[in-house]
Amino acid sequence: MTYPCKVHIRKGEARAFKSGGAWIYDNEVASVEGPFENGDFVTVLDHDGWPLGNGFININSKLRVRMMTRDTEQMIDDAFLKKRLRDAWEYRKRVIDTGCCRVVFGEADFLPGLTIDKFGDVLVVESLALGMDRHKEKVLELLKGILEEDGIHVRGVYERSDAKERLKEGMERVSGFLGESFDTNVEIVENGVRFLVDVKNGQKTGYFLDQKLNRLAMQRICRGQRVLDCFTHTGSFALNAGLAGASEVLGVDASETGILQAEENARLNGLEDRVKFRTADVFELLPELEAAGEQYDVVILDPPAFTKSRETIKRAVKGYREINLRGMRLVKDGGYLATCSCSHFMDQELFAKTIREAAQGARRRLRQVSFSTQAPDHPILWAAGETYYLKFFIFQVVSEH
Repeated sequence: MTYPCKVHIRKGEARAFKSGGAWIYDNEVASVEGPFENGDFVTVLDHDGWPLGNGFININSKLRVRMMTRDTEQMIDDAFLKKRLRDAWEYRKRVIDTGCCRVVFGEADFLPGLTIDKFGDVLVVESLALGMDRHKEKVLELLKGILEEDGIHVRGVYERSDAKERLKEGMERVSGFLGESFDTNVEIVENGVRFLVDVKNGQKTGYFLDQKLNRLAMQRICRGQRVLDCFTHTGSFALNAGLAGASEVLGVDASETGILQAEENARLNGLEDRVKFRTADVFELLPELEAAGEQYDVVILDPPAFTKSRETIKRAVKGYREINLRGMRLVKDGGYLATCSCSHFMDQELFAKTIREAAQGARRRLRQVSFSTQAPDHPILWAAGETYYLKFFIFQVVSEH
């Protein structure tokens, strides 16, 4: 059974979707046949009438149809949603510590536009697509039931659908409790480190879970070392380093609120004597540290995305090159640099090229220790390039000799 509204694709279009992607773009649509409201489920047909699948439509968005299934006979009902959620949860149980993790990662879990993070017994939801937004309460009800089967009782749900992307869908930006209120400072444990996560006021959903295994990888390297953690947010890499036995750690971030939270997290772990924090603009601080002759065994660069569009990629490259050059100059000969980009538009090849140029400018040679991406609870769906965004390198830095 197909949906009453049919979306017909132009001849030769929808190539990204046919290659495994998740979207039908506005300029790929030839016509829409039948009544619909934005957010309704529709059936998508190729130019010759061949069925491509079912999804939800929104004429306000360039992503005209976000596809839910490639089976046009599959109705998108409670049973369908429950299976998608159960598949997502069973996958997390297999690949990651589920004490705190991303349970739903949008298109990569075949639930487009929806993100659900789990912090202990609290869920944080971000809904960025109108069609999914209309079903979010049902989705949360179903997910709570699935978690209950494993003895996990959800204490509360907080919505953080306050990203600008909502405006492109014709929706307002919203945040707040979905259901009963609760203390929005939630304690989690990551890699043995205790953190207080502010799901109400923190960035994104409150904490960046995607770096969990990269932070764990740095624990071995930071043991006994003097560490500089740039863009520390609420102290994530810095505290992983401190717990691992770093001799001295300085975490830096421009957000005073983030630094206050980081200091509280340090006290929570009894690390306030060895892990210190400073509110500063990293781009301004690194040259000051260099001029003062400071040197570190390990420098960690975990900046926010310098670009969120193709139009600003050149400016982003300049920023990544500058910060990596400055970071390398602060690393002792034989020390280590961890550097990353969380921008989808800064692809792996371009990021590597930028780091190489920074090394040349800093007159340093790099020995790659490892390369990794986001943690597996943020799975990368091949052919859906937007699901691959985090690139994380660890290098040993040596002088040119």
